[in-house]
Amino acid sequence: QVQLVESGGGLVQAGGSLRLSCAASGRTFSSYAMGWFRQAPGKERELVAAIMRSFGSTYYADSVKGRFTISRDNAKNTGYLQMNSLKPEDTAVYYCAASSKVVARQHWEYSYWGQGTQVTVSS
Repeated sequence: QVQLVESGGGLVQAGGSLRLSCAASGRTFSSYAMGWFRQAPGKERELVAAIMRSFGSTYYADSVKGRFTISRDNAKNTGYLQMNSLKPEDTAVYYCAASSKVVARQHWEYSYWGQGTQVTVSS
């Protein structure tokens, strides 16, 4: 079992930046792949970025490539999502999630979820 708690969301103007954090407790954080998902009203939950448990390889949705950076600090049991050049269409509830799979890109591959943090980007 692993528990996840997100923080760092808020209201920001378009072009601004936010850094989301995901604090993990329970089993060894480094044993899990970590993903950041988002869900906007009326839309399906989508994977924004993921960092795999082996070698730290990363994946980004096309919509955030070059603007968002996912990272993790296993010593601190914490994952991060640095979001730059934010756009109004980035507005959503952002969730961090953990998967025991080596590679995980689908939401059903993630067993553990945080409660979510709201990100609102004003135009």
